[in-house]
Amino acid sequence: MKAQRCGNTVLIGASGELDTAAAPVLQQALDRVTADDRVLMIDLHGVAFMDSAGLLHLLDLHRRAECLGLRVLVVGWQPQPQQVMARVAGMPGPGSPASERYALAGFRRLIEDRAQRESDLTPYS
Repeated sequence: MKAQRCGNTVLIGASGELDTAAAPVLQQALDRVTADDRVLMIDLHGVAFMDSAGLLHLLDLHRRAECLGLRVLVVGWQPQPQQVMARVAGMPGPGSPASERYALAGFRRLIEDRAQRESDLTPYS
C-alpha cells in the first residue's frame, strides 16, 4: 500500500489481493493517519481480487477510521471486488444503486454480518 497526503486527506493506494492476509497492511495504513487528518480515501484501482475476509478487513478499517473522526471514502472498485460487495450485500447486478443503499442506517452492519457468515463457511486453503 502506498500513502500520500494532500491537505487533510490521506490517500491509500491498495494493490494485489484483499483477503485474509490484508489485516496488517490495512492497519499500517491507519497508523499513517495523524491528528490533523480529516479524510481517509482508499483507492482500490489496483485490487483485482477480494474475498469476504478482505471485505471484513476493509469494513473494520472503515469503522476504526470513523472512530478516529475520519470521513472514509473507498474509490476505484474493480469488477471482482465490486461483485463480492454486491453479492454479500444482496444487491442486484452491475449498475445497482449502491450509493443510495450505503446511506441507510445499519447497512455497514448488515454487510459485516453477511460477510462474516460467508467467511465462516469458506474453508481456507
